[in-house]
Amino acid sequence: MDVVQGVEALRPEHGRLFVVIGVFDGLHRGHAYLLDHLQTEAGRRDARPTVITFDHHPDEVIRGAAPPLLLHPAERLELLATAGVQVTVVQHFDEQVRHTPYDVFVGMISSRVDLAGFLMTPDAAFGFERRGTPDALAALGRREGFDLVVVPPFTLDGAPVRSSDIRAAIAAGDLARARNLLGREVTVTGSPRAVGDGFELHFDMPVALPPAGAYRVTADGRDGTLEIGADGIVRVRPGIQDLDGNAPLRVVLD
Repeated sequence: MDVVQGVEALRPEHGRLFVVIGVFDGLHRGHAYLLDHLQTEAGRRDARPTVITFDHHPDEVIRGAAPPLLLHPAERLELLATAGVQVTVVQHFDEQVRHTPYDVFVGMISSRVDLAGFLMTPDAAFGFERRGTPDALAALGRREGFDLVVVPPFTLDGAPVRSSDIRAAIAAGDLARARNLLGREVTVTGSPRAVGDGFELHFDMPVALPPAGAYRVTADGRDGTLEIGADGIVRVRPGIQDLDGNAPLRVVLD
C-alpha cells in the first residue's frame, strides 16, 4: 500500500483513484463493509481503492478535544492494507483544512491524479460546514467527470455500527460488545517503560480504555495482566525481556 502524506503529495504515478474519505478510527465492521464496496467499485473503474484519512481526529480542531481513539495510527495503516486498500492519504487536519470547501478539496485531488470517483454513505459529508454531501458530490461529479457511488449504511442487529458506540462499550467494561462491533480484538497500543516486574504504557494521544481494574491480556505473544489504576496509570505484568521503549507495543485484551 502506498502511504501519501497529504493530498498535496499525490502524483499522477499514484494512478487512477477511487476514493473514500473518513477517520476510520477502529476499523470496525462498518468500515470493513465500506472497504469491501470500495474495492468492488474501484475494480469496476480500473482504479486503485484509496482512503483519505487524517493524522489525528478532526474533533481535536473542531471541538477542541479528540475522543479516545480505538487504534494507534500505525495499526490503522496495517489494517487498511490488509483490507485491500492500495493508497492511503494521511491528511493533516488543521483550521485551513477545516475551512476548505468540499469542491476545492476535490479539486486538490483531481488536479494531481486521475480521479475515478468517490464512495459515500447517505449521511456522509466533508468540507467546510459539511457541505460536501452525496447530492453535492453527485452534481460536482457530473460537471467534472467523476462518479459518485452511495451505499446504504452497514447495520448490526438493526443498528448502525459507530466508533462512538465502541468507545462507550469499552468505557463501560463491556469488551464482548466492543469485540462484536469491531469484528476483531480490542487492542491498546502505547510506549512501554519498564517498571519493577512489568512495564507502564504511555500514550501520545487519548486512548479508549476500560474502567480501572485488572484484565487478562496478551502482549508480545505472552499472557499477562493489564492493570488500570484509579489514577489512570496503565501497567502490564509480567515484564518483557529486551523491551524497546522507543517502539509502540500492542496489547490485546482477552
